[in-house]
Amino acid sequence: MTSGSRAHPFGHGRIAYVQIPALDVNVSAAFYKEIFGWQLSGGSATHASFIDATENVLGAFVTDRAVSHEAGVILYVYVHGIDATLEKMFAAGSTVIKSPYPEGDIWVATLSDPAGNVIGIWQFSPR
Repeated sequence: MTSGSRAHPFGHGRIAYVQIPALDVNVSAAFYKEIFGWQLSGGSATHASFIDATENVLGAFVTDRAVSHEAGVILYVYVHGIDATLEKMFAAGSTVIKSPYPEGDIWVATLSDPAGNVIGIWQFSPR
C-alpha cells in the first residue's frame, strides 16, 4: 500500500451501502433492528446509521429522500422463517403488499416498513 492509499473493504461491484427513506429515523431504525437484527450506531433526527445482520452492508435511515410507496428498486432481506418474520412484521405495523409466493426454489413476500417503503423478504424452500 502506498502512502495516501486506502485498503478496499469491499469487493468491486458489491452492494455495500444503502440509504432507506424514513419519516422518523428512530422508528425505522427500531423496526429494522427488531425484525432483522440490524445494529444501530449514532444518528440524529434526520439520519441514523446501521449495519445489517451479516455486518456486510452499511447504510442509513434518512429523512431527505422520498419514501418509495410503489415498487421500483426493492430491498429484499433474507430471513430464516418467512412466516415467523411476517408475524413479527405484522405486529410492528407492516402491511402486506404481496403475500408469500414461490419463485423457483424460494418464497418471497413484499410488505411496507414504518415509513411506507416497499420492502421484500425471502427464504429458500421449503416454507
